[in-house]
Amino acid sequence: MGKGLPLWLKFLDQTSKIVTILTAAVLLYTRSAGVTYFVTGAVLCAALAKSIKRAIRQERPLVRSGRKVSYGMPSSHASACTFFATYITITCLQLPVHPTLPSSAMFVPVVILPWTFMVVVSRVWLGHHSWPQVAAGTALGACCASFWFKLWMDDAA
Repeated sequence: MGKGLPLWLKFLDQTSKIVTILTAAVLLYTRSAGVTYFVTGAVLCAALAKSIKRAIRQERPLVRSGRKVSYGMPSSHASACTFFATYITITCLQLPVHPTLPSSAMFVPVVILPWTFMVVVSRVWLGHHSWPQVAAGTALGACCASFWFKLWMDDAA
């Protein structure tokens, strides 16, 4: 996978690295308990997706020949990206912008929502997952983010 792909699809295929770097940068820059809590939730959501994947053991699409056997249900990329998009969007709608960030940070969902959509769809286009696998990952990520944000707000109240 990777040879002969358009540049934008190669970029989407590297999302986990890009998101990890951006998340670490925001965490180090803000040194915020809220961002630390968010990152913890994202890691737990990814771990949950991996655990479910090992329990279900549904194979990935056949397009991925030549790679080690791994399972695809639910898509971990879809769950992690959807966790980020959902949590950040809810946060931007419900809470004030962190004082170390510019006020324009409230518009991050304008970028992150379409990016997440493209990442999720690219997982199928690249042959990494089937539509049901990315749908399950997306649902898991949205549920985890909503639950995690509610825990944060309930604890703050």
